[in-house]
Amino acid sequence: MQIKVTLVQMDIALGDKEQNLSRARQLTAQVAKSHFILLPELWNTGYALERAKELAEGERGPSTDFMTHLARQTEAYVGGSLLMRRHDHVCNTFVLIAPSGQIVATYDKTHLFKLMNEDKYLSPGKSLVAVPTAWGQVGLAICYDLRFPEIFRQYADVPVDFNLLVAEWPLPRLEHWRTLVRARAIENQCYMLACNRVGHDPSNTFFGHSLVVDPWGEILLEAGDSEGVFTVEIDTASLMTARAKIPVLSDRRRDL
Repeated sequence: MQIKVTLVQMDIALGDKEQNLSRARQLTAQVAKSHFILLPELWNTGYALERAKELAEGERGPSTDFMTHLARQTEAYVGGSLLMRRHDHVCNTFVLIAPSGQIVATYDKTHLFKLMNEDKYLSPGKSLVAVPTAWGQVGLAICYDLRFPEIFRQYADVPVDFNLLVAEWPLPRLEHWRTLVRARAIENQCYMLACNRVGHDPSNTFFGHSLVVDPWGEILLEAGDSEGVFTVEIDTASLMTARAKIPVLSDRRRDL
């Protein structure tokens, strides 16, 4: 099966929701029909965490309304993370919206990144989230989660076909990003769809290099360090081929 994947690599104006919504609309205006579309981590606010309570939205708000419109217009599953109100606290929440406009999954980031003060302003999620889509099972993850291979191993037990990862991954750790995304694809025999931001905030420079990697670790798409919308067509037959040729998942020694 051939499916189309689109990564929206954008700069993010710190704490300026209106400007970020406007920029996301401009960038995605050129997107034709797709199957998966990803926006970066905290694409509507960036890491304006001191204002997290003020900027956080509920499950339905201007940012998810935009994502819903995009999903319906492109007939795609649209994902990205937002500051979201969860009862009496705020989480960094991945929202996945179906082509119908329905929110089919939300995932609260489980591993908070202390170097960017997430632990001071946000609450960690309590569970992993994998969900069926029309194109296969997907697992949801956000940025720092990439460094915890046990997350993706649990998703492999589902089994997940596509891991959707959204990020604000900064310099100088480009080689960490490329290596870890490829490793998660190879070791779990899945596709990794990884959307990173570009631009600057007061403390960091973000390098982009959004990636689509197949179950063999082949890089099917790698963006540069500029804003843009990047699309690649992938053949999902390679999932079954990789799993049949090297049955690493079924050969695991679970007794050890």
